[in-house]
Amino acid sequence: MSMLTRFLRDETGATAIEYGMIAAAMATVILGLWATFGPAMTRLYEDVIGVL
Repeated sequence: MSMLTRFLRDETGATAIEYGMIAAAMATVILGLWATFGPAMTRLYEDVIGVL
């Protein structure tokens, strides 16, 4: 039983999991922004290149 309680109280990997969750959330936001504003940005850059 003591091994089970030690396992349940062990928090050594918690920080890595939290950093992983933060990275996943940031990737989700970036992909969402890219999907939303990507076509508009492409048109903007194409218009700028067309003027040059």
